[in-house]
Amino acid sequence: MGVEIKESTVSEEEFEAMKRFVYDYLAASVENEDDGGRMRWYPWHSAEYRYNHILNVVELAAHIAEREGADVDVVRVAALFHDIAKLDADQEVHAEEGARVAREYLASHGDYPRSFVEQVCQCIEDHSYQGPLSDVSLETRCLIEADILDKVGANGTALMLLRMGYEARTHMDAAEMIERVLQRGRDHAQRIESDTAESVAHRRLKRVKWFREWLEEEVSDMDHDRPDR
Repeated sequence: MGVEIKESTVSEEEFEAMKRFVYDYLAASVENEDDGGRMRWYPWHSAEYRYNHILNVVELAAHIAEREGADVDVVRVAALFHDIAKLDADQEVHAEEGARVAREYLASHGDYPRSFVEQVCQCIEDHSYQGPLSDVSLETRCLIEADILDKVGANGTALMLLRMGYEARTHMDAAEMIERVLQRGRDHAQRIESDTAESVAHRRLKRVKWFREWLEEEVSDMDHDRPDR
């Protein structure tokens, strides 16, 4: 018996159009702020950073979904819209607001099955859930794990080093800051359940550890465990 190949619900052209919409929405969120907003001073809250984070999560979530047997189309679209409202809604409601935007977009830009739209929106609504991942659907779990993984590794490290400048720290604090990334990454990784996501987290945390050790080896007197820290 041959293996049934599932036809994709979302074409690549449609997905590219969704990506353009998401970026434009994020950019407009920043431009519409009355006082120029926090975006001017904190690059990690900019439209560019948020969009980059979203694309990272799309790639990670699709990878996990393929390996774990989830509906890849649902996961990819949910990942693309999951933080669309991050810059113009309160943190506590950005997931629900993102689901609303996604529902409106999908209803007006194609003839997507109602079940598909509802699955996508449910994933977006649930992606901020802080309880056990066994409580949510497989597709939502893929999205949450991908969201966690983007905080673990190179992105988290770069943002922490960037933060040093805003806190008027010198490069001698770099190992200490990277240690924070490592510990935070370990804490985040404890929520992960799938073998696929666990493997990615392990590789990323190992690289962060190597980077911290590299700094301590090559920069004289750099030691995040010094007594005066």
